[in-house]
Amino acid sequence: MSASLSLTVKTARHELERIVEAIENLAEEDDWPHDLLFRVNLVLEELSLNIMDYGHDDDTSDIEIAFTSEGDSLTIEIVDGGRPFDPLNDAPDPDLTSGVADRRVGGLGVHFVRTLMDDVRYERSAGKNRLKMVTRKVR
Repeated sequence: MSASLSLTVKTARHELERIVEAIENLAEEDDWPHDLLFRVNLVLEELSLNIMDYGHDDDTSDIEIAFTSEGDSLTIEIVDGGRPFDPLNDAPDPDLTSGVADRRVGGLGVHFVRTLMDDVRYERSAGKNRLKMVTRKVR
């Protein structure tokens, strides 16, 4: 099957509900496996919260999210006009060896994105952060 969706949300935390609802509707329409829905929800929550919490000084800016489902792959593109941030090169490597009590809080979001998506690319163009991710529907 194939399906697509474009969504624009504000950089306010309450917008997460709209993102989750949109993802769930698309997943139902395109008959995604449960695993894909879980991976996409986790990745979008992590990235959206990072953009909302660290990329902007207020909650009135926009985040554009586009989904394109074709064949056995799903492409997700996230565009925002916040501070430049390349999650592939600017995020610190997570501490995966220390005990949970010894680790700092946070820092796993980008690790999840890299692990749960098959291809992740970032570019800064026209004053915007552009993150493009591709994943197979079935792993």
